[in-house]
Formats: sequence, C-alpha cells, structure tokens
Amino acid sequence: MKIAIVSLGCPKNQVDADMFCRALIEAGHTTVPHTAQADVVIVNTCGFIESAKEEAIEAIFDACALKRDNPALKVVASGCLAERYREEMAAEIPELDAVVGIGRNAELPEIIAGLVGGDARAEAGPLCAFGPKAALPLDGRRVISTPGHYAWLKIAEGCSNACAYCAIPAIRGPFRSRAMASILAEAEWLSQQGVKELVLVAQDVTAYGDDLGGRMLPQLLDKLNAVEGIAWIRLLYAYPEKIDDALLDAMARNPKVLHYLDLPIQHSEDDILASMGRKGGSEAIRLAIEKIRRKLPDATLRTSLIAGYPGETEAQFEALCAFVKATRFDRLGCFAYSPEEGTRAAGLPGQLPQEERARRAEVVMALQQRIMAEKQEALVGKQLVVLCDGYDDEQDAWLCRSAADAPEIDANVLLPGSAPLEAGGFYTVRVTGAAGLDLEAALTAPVPPGQDAGR
Repeated sequence: MKIAIVSLGCPKNQVDADMFCRALIEAGHTTVPHTAQADVVIVNTCGFIESAKEEAIEAIFDACALKRDNPALKVVASGCLAERYREEMAAEIPELDAVVGIGRNAELPEIIAGLVGGDARAEAGPLCAFGPKAALPLDGRRVISTPGHYAWLKIAEGCSNACAYCAIPAIRGPFRSRAMASILAEAEWLSQQGVKELVLVAQDVTAYGDDLGGRMLPQLLDKLNAVEGIAWIRLLYAYPEKIDDALLDAMARNPKVLHYLDLPIQHSEDDILASMGRKGGSEAIRLAIEKIRRKLPDATLRTSLIAGYPGETEAQFEALCAFVKATRFDRLGCFAYSPEEGTRAAGLPGQLPQEERARRAEVVMALQQRIMAEKQEALVGKQLVVLCDGYDDEQDAWLCRSAADAPEIDANVLLPGSAPLEAGGFYTVRVTGAAGLDLEAALTAPVPPGQDAGR
C-alpha cells in the first residue's frame, strides 16, 4: 500500500514515526509525500496542549475528507492524542479506521494489513480502537525523516518529574533511560547515513541515567564526541536543578558538543514554581544560569515559560517580565497556560480567562523579541560558522543555522540564493544584517574538511 504519514508535535514523536515508518517499509509498503496519493494516511498526533490537540484533530478531519473522492482510503490516528483519548476518538470520529496508542506502534503493519484485508475487526464497525498502552520501545530500526544532515536522537522516554500542568507522564509513562550501547550504535548508523548534527532529545536529557544508577549524560557526551563524521551535538530540554559541574565540564571538553542549552524553567516566581511542582525553585534557576555563563561564556540559553498559570497574580506576572528583561535569554518561547484533563493544575483555583492567559504570553514574547533583535543586531559584522539546511525558493535564499540555532525551532542565517552552497555543508559567513529575528550573511569560505565546525 501507499502510505502517507503526517507527524505532528515534538521531535520525540517524530522519532516514533520514523520507527513505525521503517517497520511499514519492511512490511512491503511504500511511503508517499502527499495524503492525496495515499491508500492509507497515518496521522501521528500530539496531545500536549490544547492548540496541539486542535491541530491534530484538524489534520485527522483533513485526511478523512479525502474519502469523498477515495472511499477505499484508510485513515489511522496514532501518537499521544490517540494514546490519551482512544475511546473518545473512536466514538466521536467514526470516519477513522483505527486509533492506535503509542504503546501499539509496533503493531501498525499488522493493523494496516487487517484494515486493507477486511479482517474480522471490521465486523465491529468502521473503527477499530487499539489499547491498552504497552511500553513504547526505547530503540529500533528507523528512517531519517529530517533533512539528511541532521537527526533527532532519542536517549530516554517518558517523564517522572510529575509537573502539575503536564500530561506527558500519563501518556508516555515514567522516565526510562535508553541503554548507552543502543544510543551509540544508532549514532554510528546515523553518521554512516551522512548525518552531521545529532540533536539529543528526551523529556529531560539531564536525567539520563537516573534510573540506571546515576547521572550518565557526561559519559554519553564523551562517547558521542568520538563518533566519526558527526560535527555537532546539541542538547534539548535540560532541567536547571540537574545542571552540575560534571555536565558543564563535559560540554567544555568535547569540541563537538555545542554550547547550547534549552532550559524549560516555566516561571521565575517561587509560589508559582511550587504550585507547578517544579523542583529547586527560583534559586536553582538563578544558580544554574550563573554557573552556565561562568563555565561556558559563549553559551546560547533557550527557555520556555508558561504565562497565566492558575493563581498567577498581576504582581507575579510583572516579576516574570522583569526576570525576562534581566536574564536576557538568547532564545525564548512563552505559552499561554493550557488546562489539561487529568492534571492537578486543571483543578486549581484561580483559573484565568483564556484571553488573559493569551495576552500575558504575548507580552512576554514581545519583550523577548526586542531582546533577541538587539542580540541579532550585535552580530552584524561578525563571522559565524553555519550549517546549510537547504534552499528556499520563495525567498531565493539558502537557509543556514549557527551553533546558536536548533533546527526547526530557532532562527535562520540567510545567504543569497546565488551563493555556491549545498545542503549539509559547513560554511564561514560574515553577518551583514538582521532580517526580523533571522540574520543575513555573505559567504566567506567553506569550512575545510577535518576542521572543527563547532563553536
């Protein structure tokens, strides 16, 4: 069958899709880039916050609408939303042919074979809901769905932090570290496929090894740094209370490890952090930032914040804004609080109107955009090493990234389309201007083979 996979949400969810895509190909199916070409559409959903749920439902309805012209089309929902709301989706979206929770991803080839073959499951009606959840495998063969020069590398699954606002532990289970040998084997394979940038992902990369006897991220970085062919290693989602000297020393001594840390701190005020169930409080956040900037002076710091949390007073919100102004993060995303079913925070008093939550998030983002614009302007005239992601014909420009920019998350460095670049190449450029939050640059030279392309 021709199968189109629409994968939504975070990089971890995309890795899940990469694994079941490989299983489907090995079962004899082929993948197609457009849903209109498909015999089967799989929508790999995200269920983290309300906006992600809405995007997932819209994608499902779009796929089901194709049945008007192609009645034989099968539409399958998988991923986090399908895990969390199996029964509800089965009852409320009868146009779906199957709802597959993430714990059953490995069964997708069998499930699809049954759907297209018309097995006994169809006798129960047009929709088959699969559950309950099994443990999502930590490793397995996969495809590379990102551009070939960078790839997500999942080092753990689930979360045990039990934050009051978050449904991830209920969806993906407790934190489980992946065996280091398995991670290293995949890193070697990715390098052999031409990948040059590894982006390590987990709900909390700094907790890697906690369930195996102790923190092991520094050791993992030492070993990944030795993988030939890999030039950049990037970390996403590092919790401030777990950032210690051992981790920062490992980042400093390993030249391939970028001085880039994404710290999902969520807020600055102790009462809100305590209500959220965040560990360490504002002091741990402050000390972590000071330590990072002392040990890694060139570090890029990214964070995520939640505005409009239940009970957040105007004074606490103003303090959060003052914290953003004073800290001057290099990158920042602020989200309006989203009450999620089954979480402690959804039942707290002091729920703010959605319009106020959205307003507060917009205020924080406006502050950060000014800060980032100032930081981008300060780079004009400087030289950077960038990795080229590819050509954008709408802008007639090459889209590149510096070490300060994570793929699909942060800004771009734009070079003229006439420049002699190629996707996956490293280049030295001179920044000529700032275009919004992106940079404009001119080519200086490619990075010679064998030269460190890191910082």
